[in-house]
Amino acid sequence: MIFGDPAKVKEALSHSLVSKEINTDFIERQNGTDRNRNARKVRKTYCFSKDWNMHESVTYFTIYSYNFCWPVRTLQIKVADEKYQAQTPAMAAGLTDHVWPLSEWLTLPAVQRK
Repeated sequence: MIFGDPAKVKEALSHSLVSKEINTDFIERQNGTDRNRNARKVRKTYCFSKDWNMHESVTYFTIYSYNFCWPVRTLQIKVADEKYQAQTPAMAAGLTDHVWPLSEWLTLPAVQRK
């Protein structure tokens, strides 16, 4: 993510393979994925959240598990002829070097940094 500095935004857009201008398509796609993976956000459902803390917890679970544990086809990297390496959004952002199994993600201690 790039915040504030127009030069950094311009540089990031120059390296992008999918877009050369700022748009909301990526955020809307993430919102659609979040609604698809979290039944509490689907329109006209009986799974709605009555408790805000539970709603927030499930939202964090779906977003973080998606970013670290779910390889995205459009992010895969070609490593050889007809060979591709799976990649998660967190891998594409440089936050991790592997696809995390859900068990690894759930057992990792949470650290809050200042």
